[in-house]
Amino acid sequence: MNFRGVLFDYSGTLFRLEPDLSGLVDHDGNPLDGERQAEIMRRMTAPTGRPEGLPERLYDQWHRRDLDPPLHRELYLAVLHGSGVGNPELLYHRMLDSTNWEAYPDTAAALKTLAAAGIPVGVVSNIAWNIRPVFERLGVADLVTEFVLSFQEGAVKPDPRIFSVACERLGLLPEQVLMIGDSEEADGGAAKIGCSVAIVDPLPVGQRPNGLLDVLAENGW
Repeated sequence: MNFRGVLFDYSGTLFRLEPDLSGLVDHDGNPLDGERQAEIMRRMTAPTGRPEGLPERLYDQWHRRDLDPPLHRELYLAVLHGSGVGNPELLYHRMLDSTNWEAYPDTAAALKTLAAAGIPVGVVSNIAWNIRPVFERLGVADLVTEFVLSFQEGAVKPDPRIFSVACERLGLLPEQVLMIGDSEEADGGAAKIGCSVAIVDPLPVGQRPNGLLDVLAENGW
């Protein structure tokens, strides 16, 4: 099918959180080793599910984290503390810093390919802060037609409402749109309104050189 618009997920699809982990310590002030750091990052970036380390008193709030920035901060600091991080504020602030988000090697090329073909692009993300500066750093913010962010829209994937908003803002019917993401559960929600869905693997940036371009090529771009 010749799609007339493309929606992208953000984290694990176009960019990946790969922060500087230096300076992180445990509750005794000892540096965290590589294995502990890797586990903490897994908990920080998992697109679905409730992470280990979250206090039981906050279980019922987890699904709302990407709708409410202050709640997002409270929940992630609790997860980090519960995961053994003695200075959770350090990593939380790095997560919000655009310089700690790395673009996949083909992110810019994929967006430029679609722009050259006259295909409008939306970024649909479960997120609690403005991600536009990340795109500006890469010089591709002007290639994104619409940013549809959960904390601004009041809906989180896989809720069909957020995908409907994105399609409407592109001026397209859902069946004319391809959603590209890294989570069958979250991004797959686009299929509920009639979008087609393609899934890429949220590997570390250096391990996925052309996942996005491969999807575009499979769809005629």
